[in-house]
This record gives sequence, structure tokens and C-alpha cells, in this order.
Amino acid sequence: MTSAEHSPLTRKLSAFVTLTELELAVLERLHQRRRSFVAGRDMVHQGQSAQAAYILSAGWVCSYKLQADGTRQIVDFQVPGDFLGLRSVLLRTSDHSFEPIVHIEAAEVLTSDLLDAFARTPRLATAILWAASRDEAMVVEHLVGIGRRDADARMAHFLLELGSRLALVGMGSKEGFDCPLTQYHLADTLGLSAVHVNRVLRQLRESGLVTFRDGHVTFHDYGGLVELAEFDPAYLDLSGPLLK
Repeated sequence: MTSAEHSPLTRKLSAFVTLTELELAVLERLHQRRRSFVAGRDMVHQGQSAQAAYILSAGWVCSYKLQADGTRQIVDFQVPGDFLGLRSVLLRTSDHSFEPIVHIEAAEVLTSDLLDAFARTPRLATAILWAASRDEAMVVEHLVGIGRRDADARMAHFLLELGSRLALVGMGSKEGFDCPLTQYHLADTLGLSAVHVNRVLRQLRESGLVTFRDGHVTFHDYGGLVELAEFDPAYLDLSGPLLK
């Protein structure tokens, strides 16, 4: 039994495809170059070329765009089981940066390794395309959130999405999940000020819906939070394996 068989990425991809022994062996090879990164120091810079992709095994990462005035917009967060920089490898230049939020463990994947894996195991390539498609769907939801949802619904939707993503890799449930994000991370993600984030979290807590305190999100009324956010998880495609 391989270590990759128990990796967060394998658990995530297994939601789409029932992996064969060959596919697990290819995943094991993709996990061979294991690296550690400290918090707060970019592992990939916006505009960087000829970089590797990474499979996140432990820890959290934020992907962000830096503006000319020094402000940033966090595009998304990566959790264990996610690919980092997959699109940037295929397009040859990174259009955004990746910063570890905490100490992380990741497997470095060279372009040649990735293309070889795709050629050898087309079903695995399809599963990775599925994972990338989910990432794109989440970015679409984030755009809708910033453009059309009020602050309470925006925060509720974001926390529900994180909970669903973490549940897929065994790190969350409808009870809650551990979360290392600060109010500044949430502000840069949701297009709010840190003061407004604080106010929104207090309102959600006082409404008996959710508490975010001491690095943990606790869902008190999951159904009520879903109703407030009008959260439909269909875009996360959690209905079970499509390929057997």
C-alpha cells in the first residue's frame, strides 16, 4: 500500500474516479519530490516562469494578485489535496503568487512529470482536469459573491464552501473545521475591510449560525447558514465517482 494511496489528493480525486493500481502508482511518483515551505514567504511569484507545480499535502496556502499600489486580492485558498500552479505550468508563466499561510508540506511536480503522467494514465488526467474545473467553478462563485452578495451572505457562502472542500479530504464536517485564516485574509478575499469582517462575524455569531474563534469554525445552525447564503453545492460536484 503506497503513501499516495492515503494522500489528500488521492482522496479528493477518488470523488471523481475509482483509481486503479496503475493510477495510484503514477500518483506515488508525482509525490516523490517532497518539500517544506515556511509561512509568509512566496513559493511562486506573480510573473515567474519555468516553475514547477505542487501538490499540497499539509497546511494552507493563499493565491493572490498584487496591485500596483501594493494592495492584494486573494483569489482563493488551497487546502490539502489541491494542486498549486497547475495552470501556470501549462501556460508557462504564473499570473499570480502563492504564499503559505502556515508551514506547509508539498510535492514538487515538474512539467515533464505531469505530461508523462497524463500520457500514461488518461483517466487520471481526466480526474485532474475535473479538479481544475472545480477550482474554476469556485472562482466564478467568488466573483458572484463579491459582485452580488451582501457581506453576511458572502461570508456565510465562503465558510460553507471551505467546509465542503475540507470534508472531501476528511478535514471538515457540518460541525465545523480548523481554520488558520485571519480577519485580514478574509478581508482580502471577500473585498471587505478587516473592521467589516469583524462586524460580520459577530453578527453571524450572535444570530446563532456560526462562530469563528481561536482558529476554528463551528457551525451552530448549518441549515440556517445555507439558507442565508443560498448555498447550492452543485458546483463542487460532490455526487460521487463519475468514472468507475
